[in-house]
Amino acid sequence: MSKALVVYSGGQDSTTCLFWAKKNFNTVVAIAFNYGQRHVSELTAAKQIADQAGVPLNVFSIDLLSAVSHNSLTDSQMEVETDQPDHRPPNTLVEGRNMLFLTYAAIFAKANGINNIITGVGQADYSGYPDCRNEFILSLNQTLNLSMDFEYTIHTPLMWLDKSEIWKMADELGAFEIVRDQTITCYHGIPGAGCGVCPSCKLRNRGLINYLKSKNNG
Repeated sequence: MSKALVVYSGGQDSTTCLFWAKKNFNTVVAIAFNYGQRHVSELTAAKQIADQAGVPLNVFSIDLLSAVSHNSLTDSQMEVETDQPDHRPPNTLVEGRNMLFLTYAAIFAKANGINNIITGVGQADYSGYPDCRNEFILSLNQTLNLSMDFEYTIHTPLMWLDKSEIWKMADELGAFEIVRDQTITCYHGIPGAGCGVCPSCKLRNRGLINYLKSKNNG
């Protein structure tokens, strides 16, 4: 029986991956992290959606990440940038986050006999985050295999999809309404369409508009 572990946040991308995993694997479990994020309400959304999907969710705290990383997602005194700077990654970049998430996920997966790990990172609309790139995932996959002497496969079903195409995938998986209404992608923790101002909301909502336009024209 095939088993998979989804690195889950309760946002658009990871929720789409959750339902993709349910379609492609016999048994699916999920893991989420409280790392001191200002939009910690995403974990409440994650629990509710995972319950609806019938997927067990394991939530772990990694407080050190907020202590050693200076960014607007873990420092409430820093304003979230509303525009993408052209000379550096946005201040919402949490250095090392995906590497830590995937490493902890791999430890959990091995302990539970799970070889498949699924993450919602993507390079098409990656906002300048270096740990969303395909080359990083391939490198980490090899490192995890070597470090734990265990054969992992890190699946990235959204790697080459833009936000419009991710909405299309969610719709095809029968999860469109859940993703649209219940997920929290907003950096300020507002569900659904969110604040509409932060970079994450802008990307999400622009993708939805483009998808609905193409769907209606099709």
